[in-house]
Amino acid sequence: MNLTIRRARSDEAEILTDLSMRAKRSNGYDDAFMKVCRNELMVTAARMEEGEYWVADSGIICGCVCLQLVDGGYGQVHAFFIDPDRQRQGVGRLLWRKVLERAKILGITSLSLDADPAAVPFYRALGFIEIGQTPSGSIEGRMLPRMEYQLEPIAHRS
Repeated sequence: MNLTIRRARSDEAEILTDLSMRAKRSNGYDDAFMKVCRNELMVTAARMEEGEYWVADSGIICGCVCLQLVDGGYGQVHAFFIDPDRQRQGVGRLLWRKVLERAKILGITSLSLDADPAAVPFYRALGFIEIGQTPSGSIEGRMLPRMEYQLEPIAHRS
């Protein structure tokens, strides 16, 4: 599989939204749930300016992830989605490597994300730990696992 990890372009926002919706639906959610989540999952040009969106491109975009820098060496991971037909083929791990590479360059020492419950095993396999719960941005009363990943600090040379 010839796969390139590259920065997403703003004209790909609709493609990334479609990918996000298909990947989320693959967790078994019905139409009503997906309708409520659409705004939260939508990728827009404005959202793309707030963080670094990266895509896995094999001729078609088959995965995406967003890394957002927050003050104080803290980063957040958003929109980490893999096309359902390409899951469990290493696409997510390649995108994760890019996130780690960028986090180190940006001086990020801690990454967090709000996980879909179905994705918790994947995030655990990457090294995330559950640190609590956070309210869903789409569904009142629904809580999502809050997960964190600690990066090794870069040693300063003397």
